[in-house]
Amino acid sequence: MEHATLPAAVLLLFLCGAILARIAAARRGRPIFVRRIAGLDHLDDALGRATEMGRPILFSPGFGDLGAMSTYAGLAVLEYAVERCASFGIRVIVPTAAAPLFTVAQDTVRDTYEARGRPELYNPDDVLYLSGDQNAFAAAVTGLMERENVGAAFYFGSYGFESLLLAETGQRVGAIQVAATDSFFQVPFFLTACDYTIIGEELYAAGAYLSREPTMLGSLTGQDLGKLAIVGLLLVGVGVALWASLHGGGGGGFTPFVGLLGGQG
Repeated sequence: MEHATLPAAVLLLFLCGAILARIAAARRGRPIFVRRIAGLDHLDDALGRATEMGRPILFSPGFGDLGAMSTYAGLAVLEYAVERCASFGIRVIVPTAAAPLFTVAQDTVRDTYEARGRPELYNPDDVLYLSGDQNAFAAAVTGLMERENVGAAFYFGSYGFESLLLAETGQRVGAIQVAATDSFFQVPFFLTACDYTIIGEELYAAGAYLSREPTMLGSLTGQDLGKLAIVGLLLVGVGVALWASLHGGGGGGFTPFVGLLGGQG
C-alpha cells in the first residue's frame, strides 16, 4: 500500500468499524439517540388531517433516478407513509419521473400494503410514471394534485425548478406539505411554500428516524462518529500546520504526523 493511501485506508477502517459496532449495539437493544427532526414528527399529523378530510395524499420521491442516494432515502420514507396510510385506510398517489424508479415504487407500495395485511388497498394506477422531462413532470403532477384535491403532499428526494411549481399547487389546494431535499438551491422554495421543510442530510436520516429499525439507526449513528473523527483530524491537522508555519515551516518532529494526515511532510 502506498504511503499516500494509508490515511484514507485507516479512516475507512475506522468508519466501517464504527458503523458495525453501532449496528451491533442497536441490535442488542441498546438505546440509540437521534436528534429530533420537527418535520418528520409532523408527518403523522399531516396523514391524520388527510384522513379526517377524506382526501388522498401525494408522495413524490423526487425527480432523481436510482443513481441518487436521495431517491433511496425518499423510498424509505414512502414505505413508512404507506404503512401509516394502510392503518388509516387512505389512498396514496406516487408520481415518478424515471422508469426504473417507477417499478421500484410499485413494488414498495404493493409489498408494504401486503405486509400490513391490507392488499386490497393497493391500486397499481396510483403509482404513475409521468415523464422524464422536468416541465412535463411538473405539469402532470400539478394537474394531478388539482384533480385529486390531495389533503397532504410529501416531497422527499432530489428536485430542480419544479419544486416551487409543486409546492405552490399544494398550497393552493390546501394540502399540508412536508418537503425534504438535498438540493440546496431548492430549499428556499420549499421553505416558502411548505408547512415543514427538512434540509440536507436530515433527508438521509429520515428512514432511520421514522422506522427506528436497529440496522438503520446503527448505521446512521456510526456514520456520525466517523464524521466527528474526520472533523477532529482536520482540526488537529490545521493546528499542526499552524505550528509548523510559526516555527519555520519545516514541521520539525511533527513531520510523520503531518504525513499521516495526508500531507507531504
